[in-house]
Amino acid sequence: MGNRLSKIATRTGDNGSTGLGDGSRTDKDSLRIQAIGDIDELNSQLGLLLCDKLDAVLRETLLSIQHDLFDLGGELCIPGYTLISDAQVARLDLLLEKYNADLPPLKDFILPGGSHAAALAHVCRTVCRRAERSIVSLGKSETVSEALRQYVNRLSDLLFVLSRVLNRADGGSDVLWQKDRMRDA
Repeated sequence: MGNRLSKIATRTGDNGSTGLGDGSRTDKDSLRIQAIGDIDELNSQLGLLLCDKLDAVLRETLLSIQHDLFDLGGELCIPGYTLISDAQVARLDLLLEKYNADLPPLKDFILPGGSHAAALAHVCRTVCRRAERSIVSLGKSETVSEALRQYVNRLSDLLFVLSRVLNRADGGSDVLWQKDRMRDA
Protein backbone atom coordinates (compact mmCIF):
# COMPACT_ATOMS: atom_id res chain seq x y z
CA MET A 1 0.00 0.00 0.00
CA GLY A 2 3.01 2.27 0.69
CA ASN A 3 2.59 5.52 -1.20
CA ARG A 4 -0.59 4.55 -2.98
CA LEU A 5 -2.81 6.96 -1.04
CA SER A 6 -0.34 9.81 -0.87
CA LYS A 7 -2.25 11.82 -3.49
CA ILE A 8 -6.01 11.93 -2.96
CA ALA A 9 -7.08 14.46 -5.62
CA THR A 10 -5.88 12.83 -8.85
CA ARG A 11 -8.43 14.52 -11.15
CA THR A 12 -8.70 11.25 -13.11
CA GLY A 13 -12.39 11.03 -12.19
CA ASP A 14 -13.31 14.45 -13.52
CA ASN A 15 -14.76 12.80 -16.64
CA GLY A 16 -17.24 10.71 -14.60
CA SER A 17 -15.18 7.54 -14.47
CA THR A 18 -13.32 5.88 -11.62
CA GLY A 19 -10.56 3.32 -11.34
CA LEU A 20 -11.09 -0.22 -10.16
CA GLY A 21 -8.56 -2.29 -8.25
CA ASP A 22 -7.51 -4.17 -11.39
CA GLY A 23 -6.54 -0.91 -13.13
CA SER A 24 -9.61 -0.76 -15.36
CA ARG A 25 -11.97 2.21 -15.33
CA THR A 26 -15.75 2.30 -15.12
CA ASP A 27 -18.47 4.92 -14.91
CA LYS A 28 -19.08 6.34 -11.46
CA ASP A 29 -22.76 5.46 -11.77
CA SER A 30 -22.17 1.81 -12.76
CA LEU A 31 -23.84 -0.97 -10.78
CA ARG A 32 -20.44 -2.03 -9.42
CA ILE A 33 -19.66 1.45 -8.08
CA GLN A 34 -23.19 1.72 -6.66
CA ALA A 35 -22.62 -1.51 -4.72
CA ILE A 36 -19.18 -0.37 -3.54
CA GLY A 37 -20.66 2.94 -2.41
CA ASP A 38 -23.47 1.23 -0.50
CA ILE A 39 -20.96 -1.00 1.30
CA ASP A 40 -18.83 2.07 2.10
CA GLU A 41 -21.88 3.86 3.50
CA LEU A 42 -22.76 0.80 5.60
CA ASN A 43 -19.23 0.71 6.99
CA SER A 44 -19.48 4.42 7.84
CA GLN A 45 -22.82 3.90 9.57
CA LEU A 46 -21.29 1.07 11.61
CA GLY A 47 -18.52 3.49 12.56
CA LEU A 48 -21.19 5.87 13.84
CA LEU A 49 -22.81 3.05 15.84
CA LEU A 50 -19.40 2.29 17.34
CA CYS A 51 -19.34 5.84 18.76
CA ASP A 52 -22.06 4.74 21.22
CA LYS A 53 -21.28 2.99 24.48
CA LEU A 54 -21.33 -0.71 23.65
CA ASP A 55 -20.44 -3.95 25.38
CA ALA A 56 -16.77 -4.82 24.67
CA VAL A 57 -17.62 -8.12 22.95
CA LEU A 58 -20.19 -6.47 20.70
CA ARG A 59 -17.72 -3.68 19.93
CA GLU A 60 -15.12 -6.23 18.80
CA THR A 61 -17.76 -8.02 16.73
CA LEU A 62 -18.73 -4.82 14.93
CA LEU A 63 -15.08 -3.91 14.33
CA SER A 64 -14.53 -7.35 12.81
CA ILE A 65 -17.56 -6.79 10.58
CA GLN A 66 -16.10 -3.44 9.50
CA HIS A 67 -12.95 -5.25 8.40
CA ASP A 68 -15.08 -7.81 6.54
CA LEU A 69 -16.90 -4.97 4.79
CA PHE A 70 -13.58 -3.54 3.68
CA ASP A 71 -12.77 -7.00 2.25
CA LEU A 72 -16.18 -7.07 0.62
CA GLY A 73 -15.58 -3.67 -0.97
CA GLY A 74 -12.20 -4.91 -2.15
CA GLU A 75 -13.82 -7.93 -3.75
CA LEU A 76 -16.29 -5.67 -5.54
CA CYS A 77 -13.44 -3.36 -6.60
CA ILE A 78 -11.54 -6.13 -8.38
CA PRO A 79 -13.81 -7.99 -10.83
CA GLY A 80 -13.28 -11.75 -10.60
CA TYR A 81 -11.37 -11.57 -7.29
CA THR A 82 -12.70 -13.29 -4.15
CA LEU A 83 -12.06 -12.11 -0.59
CA ILE A 84 -15.25 -13.05 1.28
CA SER A 85 -15.24 -16.68 2.39
CA ASP A 86 -17.82 -19.20 3.49
CA ALA A 87 -16.17 -19.05 6.93
CA GLN A 88 -17.07 -15.35 7.24
CA VAL A 89 -20.69 -16.17 6.39
CA ALA A 90 -20.66 -19.03 8.92
CA ARG A 91 -19.32 -16.63 11.59
CA LEU A 92 -22.35 -14.39 11.01
CA ASP A 93 -24.64 -17.44 11.35
CA LEU A 94 -23.04 -18.21 14.73
CA LEU A 95 -23.43 -14.59 15.83
CA LEU A 96 -27.09 -14.67 14.82
CA GLU A 97 -27.63 -17.77 16.96
CA LYS A 98 -25.73 -16.27 19.89
CA TYR A 99 -27.48 -12.90 19.96
CA ASN A 100 -30.94 -14.23 19.10
CA ALA A 101 -30.87 -16.95 21.78
CA ASP A 102 -32.06 -14.74 24.67
CA LEU A 103 -34.53 -12.59 22.75
CA PRO A 104 -38.26 -13.15 23.13
CA PRO A 105 -40.01 -14.36 19.98
CA LEU A 106 -41.54 -11.62 17.87
CA LYS A 107 -45.30 -11.64 17.55
CA ASP A 108 -45.57 -8.20 15.95
CA PHE A 109 -43.52 -6.04 13.64
CA ILE A 110 -41.17 -3.64 15.35
CA LEU A 111 -40.48 -0.03 14.49
CA PRO A 112 -36.93 1.26 14.16
CA GLY A 113 -36.09 3.06 17.37
CA GLY A 114 -35.76 2.71 21.09
CA SER A 115 -32.27 3.53 22.27
CA HIS A 116 -29.84 5.61 20.22
CA ALA A 117 -27.63 2.59 19.53
CA ALA A 118 -30.61 0.43 18.51
CA ALA A 119 -31.86 3.13 16.15
CA LEU A 120 -28.39 3.33 14.58
CA ALA A 121 -28.36 -0.47 14.20
CA HIS A 122 -31.66 -0.16 12.31
CA VAL A 123 -30.13 2.47 10.02
CA CYS A 124 -27.21 0.09 9.42
CA ARG A 125 -29.70 -2.68 8.65
CA THR A 126 -31.54 -0.62 6.05
CA VAL A 127 -28.30 0.51 4.40
CA CYS A 128 -27.19 -3.15 4.38
CA ARG A 129 -30.44 -4.16 2.65
CA ARG A 130 -29.83 -1.46 0.02
CA ALA A 131 -26.28 -2.75 -0.47
CA GLU A 132 -27.70 -6.24 -0.88
CA ARG A 133 -30.10 -5.02 -3.57
CA SER A 134 -27.20 -3.30 -5.35
CA ILE A 135 -25.13 -6.48 -5.24
CA VAL A 136 -28.02 -8.58 -6.55
CA SER A 137 -28.52 -6.10 -9.41
CA LEU A 138 -24.80 -6.24 -10.20
CA GLY A 139 -24.95 -10.04 -10.17
CA LYS A 140 -27.48 -10.01 -13.00
CA SER A 141 -24.90 -8.59 -15.40
CA GLU A 142 -21.52 -9.49 -13.83
CA THR A 143 -20.18 -12.32 -11.70
CA VAL A 144 -20.65 -11.85 -7.96
CA SER A 145 -19.62 -14.57 -5.53
CA GLU A 146 -22.29 -16.45 -3.64
CA ALA A 147 -20.49 -15.87 -0.33
CA LEU A 148 -20.55 -12.11 -0.91
CA ARG A 149 -24.33 -12.12 -1.44
CA GLN A 150 -24.85 -14.43 1.54
CA TYR A 151 -22.68 -12.24 3.77
CA VAL A 152 -24.75 -9.09 3.26
CA ASN A 153 -27.98 -11.04 3.63
CA ARG A 154 -26.87 -12.51 6.96
CA LEU A 155 -25.45 -9.19 8.10
CA SER A 156 -28.77 -7.39 7.65
CA ASP A 157 -30.44 -10.11 9.73
CA LEU A 158 -27.75 -9.76 12.39
CA LEU A 159 -28.17 -5.98 12.51
CA PHE A 160 -31.90 -6.44 13.09
CA VAL A 161 -31.19 -8.84 15.95
CA LEU A 162 -28.55 -6.48 17.37
CA SER A 163 -31.04 -3.61 17.38
CA ARG A 164 -33.21 -5.72 19.67
CA VAL A 165 -30.22 -6.67 21.84
CA LEU A 166 -29.16 -3.01 22.11
CA ASN A 167 -32.63 -1.92 23.23
CA ARG A 168 -32.54 -4.50 26.01
CA ALA A 169 -29.00 -3.53 27.01
CA ASP A 170 -30.27 0.03 27.44
CA GLY A 171 -33.09 -1.17 29.70
CA GLY A 172 -35.80 -0.87 27.06
CA SER A 173 -37.53 -3.19 24.68
CA ASP A 174 -38.66 -3.35 21.09
CA VAL A 175 -40.87 -0.56 19.80
CA LEU A 176 -43.86 -2.50 18.56
CA TRP A 177 -46.00 -1.53 15.58
CA GLN A 178 -49.52 -1.03 16.84
CA LYS A 179 -51.68 -2.49 14.10
CA ASP A 180 -54.91 -1.59 15.91
CA ARG A 181 -54.01 1.98 16.80
CA MET A 182 -56.40 4.80 16.10
CA ARG A 183 -55.58 6.40 12.75
CA ASP A 184 -56.49 9.91 11.79
CA ALA A 185 -59.50 9.92 9.52
